[in-house]
Amino acid sequence: MLKALIKESIPIVAVADLDQKQIQSTTFIDSREKVEFDVSHIKGATWVGYDDFDMAKMDDISKNEPIIIYCSVGYRSEKIGEKLLQAGYTNVSNLYGGIFEWVNQGKPIVDLSGDPTTKIHGYSKTWGIWLSKGEKVY
Repeated sequence: MLKALIKESIPIVAVADLDQKQIQSTTFIDSREKVEFDVSHIKGATWVGYDDFDMAKMDDISKNEPIIIYCSVGYRSEKIGEKLLQAGYTNVSNLYGGIFEWVNQGKPIVDLSGDPTTKIHGYSKTWGIWLSKGEKVY
């Protein structure tokens, strides 16, 4: 199903292909809506949103540092990633399967306070079926 949604207009990276060193040295950008980010996100991620995305949210991030952008499954993040490339960011990848795949692979997420959590916003009941782990919140 993801193959139909994601055009691979920006490089993709699979959760399974990321080692701990890459995770620690990469800037994660969350392109989901604020309500989704507030439930949980990848530790250290910067929220930029989708519907109200503004390039000014990227002002503190170097155009040359490695960036992995994500959303629920990879569609919204691909669209924002295209905008980043057009703006001159040179090392942008889309997290294939998004935060849903991150959670399904057993990777940690944190809440707004930075504390570990199992809660994850399922986006909608239709899309939430792709989460096999974690506690879905709508």
